[in-house]
Amino acid sequence: MPVNFPSIDPAQLQPVAGVTLGWAEGNIRKPNRKDVLVISLDEGTTVAGVFTKNRFCAAPVIVCREHLAKAPAAGGIRALVVNTGNANAGTGEPGLADARATCAELARLTGFKAEQILPFSTGVILEPLPLDRLKAALPDALAHRDAANWFLAAQSIMTTDTLPKVASKQVTINGHTVTMTGISKGAGMIKPNMATMLGFLALDAKIAQPVLDELVKYVADRSFNCVTVDGDTSTNDSFIVMASGRSSLPEIASTNDPSYAALRDAVTAHAQTLSQLIVRDAEGATKFITIQVEDGRDVEECRKIGYSIAHSPLVKTAFFASDPNLGRILAAVGYAGVDDLDVSRIDLYLDDVHVARNGGRNPDYREEDGQRVMKQAEITVRLRLGRGQAEATIWTCDLSHDYVSINADYRS
Repeated sequence: MPVNFPSIDPAQLQPVAGVTLGWAEGNIRKPNRKDVLVISLDEGTTVAGVFTKNRFCAAPVIVCREHLAKAPAAGGIRALVVNTGNANAGTGEPGLADARATCAELARLTGFKAEQILPFSTGVILEPLPLDRLKAALPDALAHRDAANWFLAAQSIMTTDTLPKVASKQVTINGHTVTMTGISKGAGMIKPNMATMLGFLALDAKIAQPVLDELVKYVADRSFNCVTVDGDTSTNDSFIVMASGRSSLPEIASTNDPSYAALRDAVTAHAQTLSQLIVRDAEGATKFITIQVEDGRDVEECRKIGYSIAHSPLVKTAFFASDPNLGRILAAVGYAGVDDLDVSRIDLYLDDVHVARNGGRNPDYREEDGQRVMKQAEITVRLRLGRGQAEATIWTCDLSHDYVSINADYRS
């Protein structure tokens, strides 16, 4: 069961002017399910993205990078096409040809250039993309396009997700309303840089391309690159921000613009919501865990320690069992790779419970207090390193029997 997953009312989702979404049932892997999505963008929309750092990246990731680099000369990105059920990864040159053929077919149907289209795939690795089925589904997806289709779009990109992940918000910046809505998918094979996830966030602000390129990296580094489920970095991860320019907010042409910081922080908060939905719906998860590492020398070492805790199977299974075997957390800190870490200065808290002081068990700590926190559905692990002012936050989950079952049966 998802952990405190918010109730989502499709009627409350805000359309983003300049963006329409259409879905289709293409039978890419399984029949009778939405598995193809087309997102159309008005002319003048700026688009930026970040992608997996897995060297074995999927064919659509390679093509997306190529097309984003060509976008200014090609007239900008005008559409995204997404399929689920097949990752088109580990498919070599034929996979690249299929990703390019998908763009070419959508270009033929829309009148755009192939270089103005970004392809995305998610699903099983090392299987050929059923290109004929994907191409056959595109006219239906185009026929379904509507600005209000965000919930249906979220459904159409799910794999092992149990619930569609979508969020919408409006913010006011210098008296101007900015609308942003986004979808994400992912439940397993989740690790920073990035995760087995797709994220698409649209907003109606007008943002110059160099500024958006900077913004998407900033946002990803504080949202989708801060979630982890199992420590496996996927082949297909992509996070895309689309700025349609239809808001009355004047164009943000520089990161020094007075409106930039407010917009950047609003987009970051929205992306954090979308990325946390992935953890709340993680495969087999029963608990949502926030790991806060404070008083570090720099952000990099705080994250390194946070990830070490979050990736430890022993820590994660202890959380699943509600067992306050908290020495496992200290052990994970110790092998995180911060060679000059002075463990005698470390304090560890579970929510309000002070577990370890100056690197050892807090004399006032009681096992029943730790167990009380461990039984909660949401838990905060707070670690103070005592060596600086830097901090970082990581979001993760426990590791249950169901995680093994889901991944053992994934291709069945």
